[in-house]
Amino acid sequence: MRATLEQLTAQPADLLVIGGGITGAGVARDAAMRGLRTVLVEQQDFGAGTSSHSSRLVHGGLRYLETGNLRLVLEANRERRTLLRIAPHLVWPLPFVFPLHRGDRIALWRLAAGMWLYDALALFRNVRTHRMLGKRALLEAEPMLRERGLLGGARFYDAQCDDARLTLATVRSAVHHGALVANYTAVRALERTAGRVVGAALEDRLTGGHATLRASVVVNATGPWADRVRVLEDSGSAPLLQPTKGIHVVVERSRLDHREAIVFTSPIDGRVLFILPWGDLSYIGTTDTDTVEPPEELSITADDVVYLLRSANARFPNARLGIDDVRASWAGLRPLLADREVTRASSRSRDHAIVQGSGGMITVVGGKLTTYRAMAEEVVNRAVRELRFRDGRPRSAGTRTDEEPLPGGEAADLAQFRERGLELGVTPDSVEHLLRHYGTEAAGIYNLGVGERRLLRRLAPPHPAVEAEVVHAVRREMAQTVADVLVRRIHLYYEAPDRGVAAARRVAELMARERGWDEARVEAEAGKYLALAT
Repeated sequence: MRATLEQLTAQPADLLVIGGGITGAGVARDAAMRGLRTVLVEQQDFGAGTSSHSSRLVHGGLRYLETGNLRLVLEANRERRTLLRIAPHLVWPLPFVFPLHRGDRIALWRLAAGMWLYDALALFRNVRTHRMLGKRALLEAEPMLRERGLLGGARFYDAQCDDARLTLATVRSAVHHGALVANYTAVRALERTAGRVVGAALEDRLTGGHATLRASVVVNATGPWADRVRVLEDSGSAPLLQPTKGIHVVVERSRLDHREAIVFTSPIDGRVLFILPWGDLSYIGTTDTDTVEPPEELSITADDVVYLLRSANARFPNARLGIDDVRASWAGLRPLLADREVTRASSRSRDHAIVQGSGGMITVVGGKLTTYRAMAEEVVNRAVRELRFRDGRPRSAGTRTDEEPLPGGEAADLAQFRERGLELGVTPDSVEHLLRHYGTEAAGIYNLGVGERRLLRRLAPPHPAVEAEVVHAVRREMAQTVADVLVRRIHLYYEAPDRGVAAARRVAELMARERGWDEARVEAEAGKYLALAT
C-alpha cells in the first residue's frame, strides 16, 4: 500500500529517493535489496512522466552505432537480456524489418556492417541473429512497403516493453524488500544541517498534509525535473539538462497492415523512426526536438503529427494516413545531458551522469529506459560510499537486481495460468491480455473473480480488460485516481476508441468500494477523468 506521511517519517531513512519514474524505481529497488532503509516519493503517479511516454522499447541501441557509442550499445544489449529474463511478461522479443530505398542516407553495405557489429556487441546472444533481405524477401515479409526504389534491408531482433507497468513492477519489488513508497507526495524543500542535505519537507498532495523526513542520503532521480530539484539544494546550480521532446501517434494497425516492427529513415530529414505494433494498433515515433517547455506542459503540435504521418506514408503509400486517423498520442521529455557542441537533438548523448551537489545530494540524469537497472546500481554504489563516509557503516552486500524476477515474472511459461483463466470462463483474448499485463500475478486477478464472478466481465467491451483489474490496481498497485487505472495500468486511454470514457464511471465505482468514497466523490473522480480524456 501507499505509505502515509506518518509512516514515511516515523524513522530517519538511509536513502530518500525523489522521483518515481523508472530510474528512481530502480534505485529504490536496488537500495532496498541491499537492506538500506529506503523511502521513495513521487509527486504524481509512478511513471506518470517520461517513463510512461517512451517508445516502449528495450533495445540495444542500433542507431547509437552511428555515433560510435559502442560502450552504450554493449551495455544496452546486456541489460536487454537481463530484462527479458526477470520480466518476461513486460519485456518481450520483437522482430524488426529495416527497409532501405534509393536515396536513403544509409547505404545497404553500411546497414549490413552495422548488423554484424550489432550482433557482435550482443556477444552473438541476441534474441536471434540478423538476416539481410533482398527486395523480394522484404516484400514477402511486408507486402505494403513501397516497392518503387526498394533496394533491400534487414531483419533483426530487439525487445518491446510496457514502460508504465515495468516502472510499477520495479516500485512494487522495492516495497517487497522493505522500501516505503508514496505517489502523489511532493518534495517542497530540502532540509539542511551544517550545509549538508539531510532530508526533505514533504507534502501529501491527496490530503494536503505536511511532514519532514530525515535521510542520511538524498537521491534526485526526477528526470526532466532534475534541475528544479537541484535548485532546492543550490539556487546557483547550473543546468545539467537539455531535454528533447519525443512525440508518438497511434493509428489503426490495419491502415499500415505491417506484420513486424518497422525501422526506417524519414525521407524528410533522414532521422531513424519506428512503426511499432501494439495489438490492433500501431504507434509511430518519434520526434526528437529541443524544447524549453516545462515537463508538465508538453504540447503536441500539428507539425509534429504531420511529420510522423508523412514519414510513415512515404514507406507505406497505401496507408494515406491523415490527422483524423490518429487515435491517440503522447509526448515525453528525454532528460538528456546538455552538450553545447551538439546542435542536432537526435545526436545528443544517451549516456547518463551521476553528480553530487554542494549539499551532498546525489543527482542522476540522462540515460535511457533500457539501462535503468545498471544506472540504479551505480547510484546506489555511490550512496553506499557516502553512507560509509558519513557514519562508518560496513560495506553492504552486492546487488541481485539482475537475478530476482520482478512481480509477475517468476515464470516464463504461463500455460497453467492460461488454462486456469479459460476454465473460469474468461475469454481467450482477455486471458492473453491478463498474462501480458500481470504474468504469474494473473492468478490473483482470477481469484478476485472467483470471489465475485461479475469482476471477470469486460470493463469496456470489446477491449479485453476485466473489472477485477481495477480492484487489483487499488489493492496491489497503489492506484489513487481513475486516470492511474485507465492511463497507466490498463491503458484504455490509448487503446479504446473513446479513450476509456465509457468505463470511467464504473472504474470510479469499483475504486469507491476499496477507498470508501461516497457518491459525490465517485462523480468527482469520474469527472476528472472525463476532463482529461475529452
